[in-house]
Amino acid sequence: MRFTDQFLDEIRQRLPITQVVGEHVLWDKRKSQPGKGDMWACCPFHAEKSPSFHADDRRGIYHCFGCGASGDHFRFLTEKAGMSFPEAVEKLAGMAGVPMPARDERTERREAEQRSLVDVMELATKYFEAALAHNIGARARGYLFERGVSPASQGRFRIGFAPDSRNGLKEHLAANGVSAQAMIDTGLVTSRDGDPLTYDRFRNRVMFPITDFRGRVIAFGGRAMSPDVPAKYLNSPETQLFSKRQTLYNGQSARGAARDGATVIVVEGYLDVIAAVSAGFEGAVAPLGTALTEEHVQLLWRMSDNPVLCFDGDKAGLKAAERAADLILPHLKPGKSVKIATLPEGQDPDDLIKAQGKAAFTDVIEKARSLSDMVWSFETGGGLVPEAPEERAALQARLRERANSIQDSSVRFHYQQAFDEKIKAFFAPLRQGAQQNWRNGGKPAYGQSGAYGYPARGTPRLVVSDTLKNSRLLRPSAVAEASPREATIILTLVNHPAVVEDKFEALAALDCETAIAQKVLGDILALVVRHHDISADDLRAALGARGHGPALERMADTLTRQGVWQVGLETARADAETGLGHALALHNKKVQLNRELKAAEAALGEDPSEETFERLRDIKNQITTVDGTEALIEGFGSLSGRATRSF
Repeated sequence: MRFTDQFLDEIRQRLPITQVVGEHVLWDKRKSQPGKGDMWACCPFHAEKSPSFHADDRRGIYHCFGCGASGDHFRFLTEKAGMSFPEAVEKLAGMAGVPMPARDERTERREAEQRSLVDVMELATKYFEAALAHNIGARARGYLFERGVSPASQGRFRIGFAPDSRNGLKEHLAANGVSAQAMIDTGLVTSRDGDPLTYDRFRNRVMFPITDFRGRVIAFGGRAMSPDVPAKYLNSPETQLFSKRQTLYNGQSARGAARDGATVIVVEGYLDVIAAVSAGFEGAVAPLGTALTEEHVQLLWRMSDNPVLCFDGDKAGLKAAERAADLILPHLKPGKSVKIATLPEGQDPDDLIKAQGKAAFTDVIEKARSLSDMVWSFETGGGLVPEAPEERAALQARLRERANSIQDSSVRFHYQQAFDEKIKAFFAPLRQGAQQNWRNGGKPAYGQSGAYGYPARGTPRLVVSDTLKNSRLLRPSAVAEASPREATIILTLVNHPAVVEDKFEALAALDCETAIAQKVLGDILALVVRHHDISADDLRAALGARGHGPALERMADTLTRQGVWQVGLETARADAETGLGHALALHNKKVQLNRELKAAEAALGEDPSEETFERLRDIKNQITTVDGTEALIEGFGSLSGRATRSF
């Protein structure tokens, strides 16, 4: 709810700020003057040995002359204790003896409904816990045992099991007086289109309760036990209680741990969090079924000034790290940033901790790099010095654009300065090589392999992390026009950006065959993550500003010539999604076949038998079939006013 300035001022006037701050610091007796409300202490926001943190009751503010932290009663609790603003107001009003303002009937009714829904979620949690402990949960317990989730961790995270029943939970809730509407409002039951009969949303799944920052269960994540289920993980839908953009798994416990000095570490999934916490990393959290959002970043900064974002070291992980950097840069503030840790390729925290123990994950976290270092690495690739002046100018322009996206003028200035210093050091070997060449009368200096004293193309000039340097993501690729199928995917996303979030994970992991398609796709995902409600016109304009306008026009011309219509702006979203889904399926099929083709060619070289030759020919035939496939989809195009069924 909103609070009036008069109400907040009354709390400030009644409550000395030294009383609020005093719960978190030890006052320095030599410098402090309690009678005057003039108190000094070592700063609670940064490590120091001599007190430079000052709280002044007369002005109602605190200020650290060391790190610059400053604010009033409410800011102190939000910054130090990690509370939300309403939580801080409620606590301080109680300390000051100021009654909270009366809520209107609508607010009271909504909060009463939420309390009721929380009770329903608690009932469901206990039902799932009981099912896991029962004989019916034996297979789920076996799965948890195989994943190394101990009984103690199962109890701490209240893990449960949803039986393979359409109505088991529904009947249990009804027997406990829960209305059909409350079951729908919590997302515990669902129904098919045109069928009013509801059934349990979660069936035959290991259940992970999701809590808010007050520790109340507000949603669930379910891991399928059957391998043939379309969605391995299924989360609760958005409800009155649950917004995935404003929730972090294990958020409440991690916030408390962060207050005690634990590092806040962002990992990908439930089991990663559980493995990290079990190994002693109490500050581990995870977003829920979505990429990192601006709301998540703000939640993290309430918990820690410098949380660590953990990403896989493979291509998809590094792409996700770059998208996160693009998202976070505009919102940096003095003292508020992130570090990025890169895991060994092909391993997540759960795998790493189980295989190599706590020390291996500790090493990953301790080697986390600053955001500015990671941005530099993304832009400089594997550390190769561009030889052409216009290429060096382009690098400088890209870094300047990154820095200019930062909204805070002070942080923006320091990023610009840091990038300028890095550029000077980066290009110094080129200038030194040219000077030495001039001194040698135009001959390359000893040890130089490039012409005119410049290093040979491909000579690394900057030490970057081994993971980044060896990653396929940072290797140069051939320049080629996007294929029709890639153009279909790209233009569908450009004209229907709302579909990106639903297919985000599949798109983030997509391996494009051409560099231009990969670059455009990466920028689309970065823009949609940063502006999740971006319109098609704004997305196209932003891509044009990044130099993709000509490429998009060529893609559109290609599809127009081939009669591909479902990517258009006027196409109904359902038809666009259908076309996109099929294009992705065909694309991934061809990528897989190409991998099999390479393996078959290698096998034929080692064993030139009739069998290996037939295998090679079969794969080539399948690739030809995929390239020529036109999917027939029942009713496809009808929503866009088309009778044709062909894709």
